Amino acid sequence: MLSTVRASSSLWPCVSVCRWAHTKEKGKPLMLNPRTNKGMAFSLRERQILGIHGLLPPKVETQDIQAMRFQRNLKKMTDPLEKYIYLMGIQERNERLFYRVLMDDIENLMPIVYTPTVGLACTQYGHIFRRPKGLFISILDKGHIRSILDNWPETNVSAVVVTDGERILGLGDLGVYGMGIPVGKLCLYTACAGIRPEKCLPVVIDVGTNNEALLRDPFYMGLYQRRDCSQAYDDLIDEFMEAVVEKYGQDTLIQFEDFGNHNAFRFLRKYREKYCTFNDDIQGTASVALAGLLAAQKAIGKPITEHRVLFLGAGEAALGIANLIVMAMIEMGTSQAEAREKIWLFDQYGLLMKGRPQEMDSNQEAFVHDSPGDVQSFLDAVNIIKPTAIIGVAGAGPLFTHDVIKAMGTLNERPIIFALSNPTTKAECTAEDAYTLTDGRCLFASGSPFDPVTLPDGRVFTPGQGNNAYIFPGVALAVILSGVRHISDMVFLEAAKTLAEQVTQKELEEGRLYPPLGNIREVSVQMAIKVMEYLYTKGMAFHYPEPVDKNGFVRATVWNTSYDSFLPDTYDWPGLNCSPKTK
Repeated sequence: MLSTVRASSSLWPCVSVCRWAHTKEKGKPLMLNPRTNKGMAFSLRERQILGIHGLLPPKVETQDIQAMRFQRNLKKMTDPLEKYIYLMGIQERNERLFYRVLMDDIENLMPIVYTPTVGLACTQYGHIFRRPKGLFISILDKGHIRSILDNWPETNVSAVVVTDGERILGLGDLGVYGMGIPVGKLCLYTACAGIRPEKCLPVVIDVGTNNEALLRDPFYMGLYQRRDCSQAYDDLIDEFMEAVVEKYGQDTLIQFEDFGNHNAFRFLRKYREKYCTFNDDIQGTASVALAGLLAAQKAIGKPITEHRVLFLGAGEAALGIANLIVMAMIEMGTSQAEAREKIWLFDQYGLLMKGRPQEMDSNQEAFVHDSPGDVQSFLDAVNIIKPTAIIGVAGAGPLFTHDVIKAMGTLNERPIIFALSNPTTKAECTAEDAYTLTDGRCLFASGSPFDPVTLPDGRVFTPGQGNNAYIFPGVALAVILSGVRHISDMVFLEAAKTLAEQVTQKELEEGRLYPPLGNIREVSVQMAIKVMEYLYTKGMAFHYPEPVDKNGFVRATVWNTSYDSFLPDTYDWPGLNCSPKTK
């Protein structure tokens, strides 16, 4: 007769054995599975019962010691790509330890697992390839996507990040090498918001590449053909969306990432009312940029409705930010027409103006204005329009020249300068130039990280990083927990306001427009709580009954890295004295 016991800390090793004993894996396969592997943290009893005794050195280690070993090794490395490869190797061997190491030093390691280093890793993907991550779907698989999804080992997926690799960061068309982006994004889903890694699915859709260098690269891992831009491409995306929902449910979150401008906008319009989807390059970037402007508003005491904003770039990021700024201004009482008049866009051909010979697409029409004067350069645009804020999202390099920055400093007591293009080499200016050339008066934010800047008089400024990671993990957590079917732009407005509210006065005085990245797990949890409150208030949630204590509910669902944290209280396993507890 089996006895009944309550699991306590002294019984955790026994319970651990029970969990794995119920799995099909034992012995070495259990150690080769990153989701079940604990390395040398397996207890002696676990090693004996699971058939791995003798396959590990005799010492039993804590996760603290394991993390310390990897952290020491990382500190010895100076090359960011070497660090990336090393970290991804940990993820391939021991998933919980990987996230422990990442979360312990998120401020320094986020630039490795995501921008800017992930961009370099994508360009070298075929050369540093170790083990496949994610799902690869090609145009040749048309008609069979559901069966490919069935090959994915996890059956309970809540979030999918998908790219077709056409516009990877500011690096252009990298084809199937773009897989590093959804993998990196989903790492941040888990590290920043505690979304369980087994519920995340990274996908790359390979329809070819127009990158001639890749088509000549013997290590390229995708289709050796130019991009298929025919109806077959649209049909493939349609089939993919339908297959995901059919397999995983109507409330499965599908995040589009790094699609080309034209496809990004039209897919967002096409799918947003039919699926639970958003485009991070449009909506996530918009939300984090608006949060920076709202934080700047707190710093200088000037409402956003009184700002004039000039963009360098007129693609999906610029338009996403511009439209969300308009929504914020409307919420504060400005009409839509008045709000749009305060926003100007400058692309490779110059200002978006009526009568310009170069063609403009329908997404840009709302921000096409009458000519303000003779504008031949971005500097001319600054001097004539006299913006209070300039936002760079062109991905074209350091186009916020010294003259541009000085002009902003002359026109404004506290100029707002956002150099948001990624990776770092594509940034419109450096933090040092922005602070130095404005005598420390500017409010600066960048897409990639910059080190603190010390001015000659000893003042130190910590530049804010307008990283989308402040937005998409928290929004995703709220969306998943609420069972949302369609994601409104208002969700990203709420997220921006929530993020700006979390910047303290002390942080503003340090030059920050965003909370420290080291606090990003708490930032994401707070955002998920606030967004959930909004979703239930507006009747957009589908998971009922509605949690009364959303703070407690969100925190209870957040995944952590402890080896024991995923273990149920008790298990029925003959002979191990830990059967289900009775009431």
